[in-house]
Amino acid sequence: MIRAKLNEEVEQRFRELAMRRFGYGKGSLAKAAEEAILMWISSMERENITFKGDPVNAIDGLLSDVKVDSVELQHRIKDLWLMKVAEDISS
Repeated sequence: MIRAKLNEEVEQRFRELAMRRFGYGKGSLAKAAEEAILMWISSMERENITFKGDPVNAIDGLLSDVKVDSVELQHRIKDLWLMKVAEDISS
């Protein structure tokens, strides 16, 4: 499952076009999103973008200064996420 927050104008245009193409029933947005993602994947594959190096080492390098274990890091991220959600709800 993918969740994404879109700009309101982009979301509104997407919803309108998805419903015009796939109807006003359940699943229209999912069908349109899947079609859009497949088109994006296809365009990226044509560009032949490749990551050079080991992605695990790249992530490890990004986290080398973090001095907490993975469980503590997950708890901190959850707390940050909850604060962000509370901000979004209150605004």
